[in-house]
Amino acid sequence: MAETEQPQIYLITPPEIELSQFPDVLAAVLDAHQVACVRLALSSRDESELSRAADACREVTHARDIALVIDSHLMLVERLGLDGVHLPDGARGVRKARKQLGNDAIVGAFCGASRHDGLNAGEAGADYVAFGPVGDSALGDGTRADIELFDWWSQMIEVPVVAEGALDAGLVRRIAPVTDFFGVGEEIWRADDPVSALGQLVDAMG
Repeated sequence: MAETEQPQIYLITPPEIELSQFPDVLAAVLDAHQVACVRLALSSRDESELSRAADACREVTHARDIALVIDSHLMLVERLGLDGVHLPDGARGVRKARKQLGNDAIVGAFCGASRHDGLNAGEAGADYVAFGPVGDSALGDGTRADIELFDWWSQMIEVPVVAEGALDAGLVRRIAPVTDFFGVGEEIWRADDPVSALGQLVDAMG
């Protein structure tokens, strides 16, 4: 995932998806907006369910030359032909994931609001570090990742950074100058028109 002046969208799937409908909705969003990467972030731990969802989403993303990573399930990345893994527990699994998947895979780490965890993840070989939630959310332990963290990171650290969790247009406007990616998920899937909802967040960046 390359850095650009304007942040890019890193799309996160809902925790539960209806396979008869979601791939079409995902395709519509990807066709309407530029998206750098998609994260399959299902709450299910059922391997066959994850496999079916991954196959359906991969068909959509790879047809558009967009990377698809999976949340947590390192062992499924190669089996399902995915592009990498997103680790929800900071730096702990980064080295293992990098060793197992090789240098070409995407390995990202969610580090809550911890600068220390972010630095450790970057040093361990993470391709990006995600901080959040930036808004009021139950994500992580509820501690918000404030704009000062992103500001410091963008000035001091070269590892790309993702802002995610309870985003709204106001937060996007404030954080856009100091983040590389916005991790957008529930914010748009809850809306009646996800394409339009994402458009409003994209508009707020510029």
